[in-house]
Amino acid sequence: MSSENADAGAAEGTPEAGPEPVGPDGERQVWDVVVVGAGPAGASAAYAAAVSGRRVLLLEKAELPRYKTCGGGIIGPSRDALPPGFELPLQDRVHAVTFQLDGRFARTRRSRKMLFGLINRPEFDARLVEHAQKAGAELRTGVTVSRVEQHGPSVPDRRTVAVVLADGETVLARAVVGADGSASRIGAHVGVKLGQVDLGLEAEIPVPASVAEDWKGRVLIDWGPLPGSYGWVFPKGDTLTVGVISARGEGAATKRYLEDFIGGLGLAGFEPAISSGHLTRCRTDDSPLSRGRVLVCGDAAGLLEPWTREGISFALRSGRLAGEWAVRIAEAGDAVDARRQALNYAFAVKAGLGVEMAVGRRMLAVFERRPGLLHAAITGLRPAWRAFADITRGATTLAGLVRGNGLARRALDLLDRSIDTSVGVGPAGRGVTAAKNGEPAATPAGEPAGDAS
Repeated sequence: MSSENADAGAAEGTPEAGPEPVGPDGERQVWDVVVVGAGPAGASAAYAAAVSGRRVLLLEKAELPRYKTCGGGIIGPSRDALPPGFELPLQDRVHAVTFQLDGRFARTRRSRKMLFGLINRPEFDARLVEHAQKAGAELRTGVTVSRVEQHGPSVPDRRTVAVVLADGETVLARAVVGADGSASRIGAHVGVKLGQVDLGLEAEIPVPASVAEDWKGRVLIDWGPLPGSYGWVFPKGDTLTVGVISARGEGAATKRYLEDFIGGLGLAGFEPAISSGHLTRCRTDDSPLSRGRVLVCGDAAGLLEPWTREGISFALRSGRLAGEWAVRIAEAGDAVDARRQALNYAFAVKAGLGVEMAVGRRMLAVFERRPGLLHAAITGLRPAWRAFADITRGATTLAGLVRGNGLARRALDLLDRSIDTSVGVGPAGRGVTAAKNGEPAATPAGEPAGDAS
């Protein structure tokens, strides 16, 4: 439902080298860990590295706080990955969900317990950064990263990475974490490969108190008219966050979906305070997560849930792992040890988040072909609704549900078999090719350029 994105930016060309930073003893200053991007992934990485007592520098292109296109739903896994003592700046607590199928067949399901919370990203991100700073990380904003170098004249030894800024300054580190968003320059350095790209459009709509009261504590999810698309309404005080997401390449149709969705809700007469768009990108199974002493996490690594495109929990969890393993890489005395720690990081990500993504891809394939079936199940079958509630609360994950619940596993297997995968699953441009041996195969794809809107 949301996606983390804190772009640290990239400048064109190669600037001349600026003055070398020096420490109090006159020697070049080398940070243990430099984190690029101060969104949820970067702030989590900086916190995890700083809390261990290491010298950490957090770089961010924008001035904080800054707006990001994001629904702002905080599900259980997100809450559980927050730093100790972190108080969520909740705008609302969700106890009810209205589901509808392309504007029809609406049904509301309710829960006595809170399902998930809603936040505004500017406040949430800024508070995460504050926690990283309290742990000892140093923050620099308004800083554009041009590139990273692990060899060459800017790198004094094999234990050091050079982070080159757009103004020519070079920052040295023992390890670097790239958390610079879905158009990541650090991800390009690592060689991240992307197989699914979606376009999300969103409007922040201020509404009168009477309208806000109608939505308080309740969200709406609309299974949309385009394959794999859906829309949402998230109430946040006197503002409704209304958005839709669909496959990249359907920009005009996605815009129409948002306009029709807002009109169908009776909200067309209210002027949005902000209208924005954002591309979300999912990694391929074989995409790297590191190169030398550089790790990537969050959107920079293409880590998000493929079906819902939920990214905050993936950002927080992968960021924490990246920060912990960056410390180990910083301590590595040679390339072999650094490589071993980087592989351990990749294993930890794939064993947890990777498994969830694999199940999410299967769910997306089913949803793209059979959205009505999903709607009927979640609105008409108590076990399906209970599963939804358990996942949003954090009692389980989608992968955990499929692994641990025989009925859910058999149902997904049956749906898999009911879909003809002989010509691939999903619309064009989503990194899926024709099936082999009955299984859909992902097509590795490079970093897409531009916007689909």
